[in-house]
Amino acid sequence: MNKHMHAVHRLHQFRKSLSTTTYKARGQRVKRCEFCRLAKAYCICSIAPEKGSVITNAGFVLLMYDTEVLKPSNTGKLIADLIPDTFAFLWSRTTKNDELLALLDDQKWQPFVVFPKAYADDSRQVYTREVVCDKGKRPLFVMLDGSWREAKKMFRKSPYLDKYPIVSFDPKQLVNTNISNDGKCSPVGENSRYTVRKTALEHQFSTAEVAARVLEMSGEKRNGHLLDLWFDVFNFQYQKSVCQRNKGNVDAIENYQNFLS
Repeated sequence: MNKHMHAVHRLHQFRKSLSTTTYKARGQRVKRCEFCRLAKAYCICSIAPEKGSVITNAGFVLLMYDTEVLKPSNTGKLIADLIPDTFAFLWSRTTKNDELLALLDDQKWQPFVVFPKAYADDSRQVYTREVVCDKGKRPLFVMLDGSWREAKKMFRKSPYLDKYPIVSFDPKQLVNTNISNDGKCSPVGENSRYTVRKTALEHQFSTAEVAARVLEMSGEKRNGHLLDLWFDVFNFQYQKSVCQRNKGNVDAIENYQNFLS
């Protein structure tokens, strides 16, 4: 078993076992690493953080829409690469998931649903700047991982999440992350750096980018910065095997390794 094996890898293998045909994503002819899902020539597993090396108080639940976990371009796995307590589940509108519900009810965790505040009703608590937990609890951030259309469906049709507060941020307030060789950040505006997928809306962000902001809001700025750097590595390496101009950060690997050292 790979030393970097985590919840998203296990869910990926489980989801493949349910398929009667091969999932045909874009770039299906590319020979990919089974773990980072990049073309084997550009695999990043050898430079991934050692398991357990990231010290964090946060946990993440990736609630993934059906085939999302099969997509090589998915960035939810980057969260699991860094955050030891990352849990991954397939979303279902009709099937009850006892393991997921037990996790959400675990008294050591305080769950938050990460979603735009515009979709919260007036009675729902919303955190927009700082995430604060009750004494003795750890934050557990529920990420609805799929396309924007799929995420909205999951939000509307998951009533067991309705009792939890929402964590949201304003893209206009972002001061991240054009990361230079000296590891410093400079403002880049309010658009996603993810250029692998096209988004329907201007201010949509990848799952990993959102998770980095959430970590910062919970007081873990270093871990948020590290996730941004790791995302840049994935984004740049992914585009090396596609037939388009690479719009990623050419210094991504150097910046990431400099930060770790």
